[in-house]
Amino acid sequence: MSQVLYDVPGPRAKRRNALLSALFVVVLAAALWWVYVQLEEKNQLDWAKWSPFFTDSRSWTTYILPGLKNTLIAAAIAMVVALPLGALFGISRLSDHKWVRWPSGAVVEFFRAIPVLILMIFANQMYSEYTNISSDDRPLYAVVTGLVLYNASVLAEIVRAGILSLPKGQSEAAMAIGLRKNQTMRFVLLPQSVTAMLPAIVSQLVVIVKDTALGGALLNFSELLAAVRPMSSFYGANTIASFTVVAVIFVAINFALTTFASWLEGRLRRGKKSTGAVVAADAVAGITATGAEGGGATGVGDIGKTDT
Repeated sequence: MSQVLYDVPGPRAKRRNALLSALFVVVLAAALWWVYVQLEEKNQLDWAKWSPFFTDSRSWTTYILPGLKNTLIAAAIAMVVALPLGALFGISRLSDHKWVRWPSGAVVEFFRAIPVLILMIFANQMYSEYTNISSDDRPLYAVVTGLVLYNASVLAEIVRAGILSLPKGQSEAAMAIGLRKNQTMRFVLLPQSVTAMLPAIVSQLVVIVKDTALGGALLNFSELLAAVRPMSSFYGANTIASFTVVAVIFVAINFALTTFASWLEGRLRRGKKSTGAVVAADAVAGITATGAEGGGATGVGDIGKTDT
């Protein structure tokens, strides 16, 4: 019996795939050569325009590293605040109470529909008029506020979708052993849905890191991209060289983030010995004891007993 999940390519399909692969390589090589020729004709590859990043440490200590520090600070604060806030609103949207579900849905849909740059501008104006935050710190507050409001609303939808993707039998089984709704959410649904939600959550965290550059565009926030712009006048480095270095740094940061997330996801999957949630024996005993004292739901120990 065949172990493959698709039809094995025949001789004609193999030749066609090989031809398409070779054609793709040729087109890609031609495109890269065209880019190289264009840059070379305009003297964009001269060593003098790239040397400040490799020979002068001041270009890093004065411009790149301070900008990178501000980028990481803004992204880290936004992640720390947006993750629990998104989880809170995502769970609230699943509440049985309308007075909880409807306001949470309105907040999520409102901030998810507004571009993050507009949220940053509004936050900056609000901090300028209604707070005593200094002008030096105001861009950081505005960037973090915009990132939190937008990404928390997106993360709320990710959390809600992850929980709804679980089979309905999981919550029914939890209720059958006497778990309350909040216990079902904490002990059964959330632990199982985290693994399914993790790739989407990491993608949104990568968006947070990249969107910090929006603060440097209009709010004078000295993040990584904005920090390297003055280098063209002080060190002779051109815009292409500066933005290339910044792009490489962003790729390295986001690659490290996704690599860590992939490792964490694999660890979580290996740690699960079954598809169902595992509830500790002492926790079940405490739940059933509470139910017995209050005349509530039937305990696990009572299941299967019959009157004699």
